[in-house]
Amino acid sequence: MNVSARLSALVAGAALVAAACASNPALKRLDPKSRDFISQVRYTITKEERQAFLALAPEAREDFIEDFWERRDPTPGTPENEYRTEYYNRITRSNRLFSGGGSPGWLQDRGRVYITLGPPDNRITYPRGITFYGLPTEIWWYGLYSIVFIDEYWNDNYRIAPESAGQIAVITQAQTEWNRPQEDMPPPGEKPYASVLAGLEIAIEVEDAEKARFSLLIPYENIWLKSAGDSYQATLEVTMTVAGEDGAEVWEFSRSYPLDIPAGRLKEVLDQDFEAEAVAPLKPGSYALSVVVTNTNDGSKAALERAFKI
Repeated sequence: MNVSARLSALVAGAALVAAACASNPALKRLDPKSRDFISQVRYTITKEERQAFLALAPEAREDFIEDFWERRDPTPGTPENEYRTEYYNRITRSNRLFSGGGSPGWLQDRGRVYITLGPPDNRITYPRGITFYGLPTEIWWYGLYSIVFIDEYWNDNYRIAPESAGQIAVITQAQTEWNRPQEDMPPPGEKPYASVLAGLEIAIEVEDAEKARFSLLIPYENIWLKSAGDSYQATLEVTMTVAGEDGAEVWEFSRSYPLDIPAGRLKEVLDQDFEAEAVAPLKPGSYALSVVVTNTNDGSKAALERAFKI
């Protein structure tokens, strides 16, 4: 899916949904399960689908919900509906990532963008307000498109900045693409492999012809850090494996790295790299190194492979 198709409507669409939810008397007649459904799918349900659902008799709503997700299933006939799984996973991750601001994360502007577009290709944060606005600011990049969020009241509830309104037309087009039944959306974890943890580098140093030292570097600015009071946190799970010429695995390394960065040092740290090292005892020969890094904050991943000899 290209950049234009990945950007989707957030501000105008959300405002219309909110207004409709407040004024439509049919919503008040829904049972709790149906009311939860119509609320949770606000970013993916079409206007026609919503009207049809509200007009249904209570006994027909369960079939509608089942058909609703089936129409969006990118792999019909398989046990899992990847679209539905990823949609609800994004709601869960939004609530975890954007826990401040006085409202559930998935209902905030950053949550709406995250659910509809997925994790950004790059995210730059200015939590101390050292920006043009003089307010805490975040800039999310999707390809060549940027979305700016501002925390106007310093309460961790970032809203889309006025100049980002120029992206709304492109964003609207993308939501149309994303909502289209049986249209593929990125499977869980697929997009972040190429983007969210971009900048992954590995250095391989052979020591004493009997072992190899692997030095992993990731720019902190590419790591999704969750606001947690006076600090920003994440946990990176790093897995390295080495395979011989026959493809058989001969060495494995796995470790979790909790990150806890004081808010006062965030700007300084974002100019630095996360580093991790591992040493593998290996006999002379040709090998292939595979590295996978997972950020447990949002499930984003990065991966690379390198061939080397001892």
